[in-house]
Amino acid sequence: MKKKKIILLLFIMLTFVFPLFSTTSLANPTSLTTYSPHCILMEASTGKIIYEKDSHAKVPPASTTKIMTAILTLENCSLTETATVSHNAIYSVPLTYTHAYLVEGEILTIEQLLHILLIPSANDAANVLAEHIAGSVESFATMMNTKALELGMQDTNFVNPNGVQNENHYSSAYDLALLGRYAMQNEIFRKIVTTKEYTLPATNKYPTADRYFSTTNELIIPDDRNSVDNYYYPYATGIKTGYTNPAKNCIVASSKKEDIEYIVVILGADKTENGLSGRYLDCINLFNYAFENYTTKNLDLIVKDKITLLLKQDTNLSSLTPNIEITSELVAPIAKNTVVGTITYNIDGNVYTSDLLAGTDVMESNAFTTFLTIFSIVIVLFLLYRLLNLNQKKRKKYKKSRKKANHNKDNYLYW
Repeated sequence: MKKKKIILLLFIMLTFVFPLFSTTSLANPTSLTTYSPHCILMEASTGKIIYEKDSHAKVPPASTTKIMTAILTLENCSLTETATVSHNAIYSVPLTYTHAYLVEGEILTIEQLLHILLIPSANDAANVLAEHIAGSVESFATMMNTKALELGMQDTNFVNPNGVQNENHYSSAYDLALLGRYAMQNEIFRKIVTTKEYTLPATNKYPTADRYFSTTNELIIPDDRNSVDNYYYPYATGIKTGYTNPAKNCIVASSKKEDIEYIVVILGADKTENGLSGRYLDCINLFNYAFENYTTKNLDLIVKDKITLLLKQDTNLSSLTPNIEITSELVAPIAKNTVVGTITYNIDGNVYTSDLLAGTDVMESNAFTTFLTIFSIVIVLFLLYRLLNLNQKKRKKYKKSRKKANHNKDNYLYW
């Protein structure tokens, strides 16, 4: 196996190498403080958790529930489909909850319903979509729970499509981060959750276009007042707020700067002592922490899929040791992009893996080509030997110096 690993490494070194490997370094989050009882900060591309506080507690999610409703709608409907507003869709929503002033018998497109579902958080729109897709709210809740399990949401149970309070309707910060991360992979969803305002057009039952709605997410609303309660965050990209008396203030938020995106979930937030929003202050604090303490670095490998690693800030990239396995014999001819093995990193309990590919076509060689290949391999083997030998000497020297330092320290302590 060691021989095979060396051959595969040589194969990689003798072919074209492309920078397809990125890592992100992480600082120690011990200095972070949050107002809210349930929080999580997750890096979107890997799902790596950077910070969390009681993130698996099962609590009311309020209208963050609508993220799941939107995703199931996008995965089961076209935007141009139409749905008819039923009596139940309107009147099953308590009067104190947000409505979009829909009219029984009104016909709207799926695109229109998604906008009023996610921008002003219309609970009646959620019911219309649920009934259109599954025939009933109850059947749609079954679909929601099935999808939740597919996404790994183990702390969640949905009984309605909108988050109207029910003791059997709950989720967790961790689960909602998984949901938000998944939802933001849908470009239509991404576009809607960054929309600041929307007006419903006239319909068959509502003759005027005066139903105007603004987003409930203050992170994406520019505010020129420059006041202490201005929560606009320039890198915010969504996603969905929520509020009920039992759930308090909730949000699944996202933010992207350059090529890094983060998901933050805040549940059960209250006002701070000076009357500010703990929900938004926690979001801004966590996003700022992430952007200020992360950086990306590139390594060179021929891999099928880009692998993103999240590492502590003081991690030495050269100390990372992958496990390389050959999955096919390296016998010419080998076509370019043929899978020749796998590379795996196991870091902090997280496994990152990808297929290794042939960088060029490798043809059956004649005698002269064989000579050149063998000569090249000998040169590379010599360089590899020198490199390994040098690293080994450095390690021995380091261990020796550490041993000497510890010996002197012991003499000092016990002298």
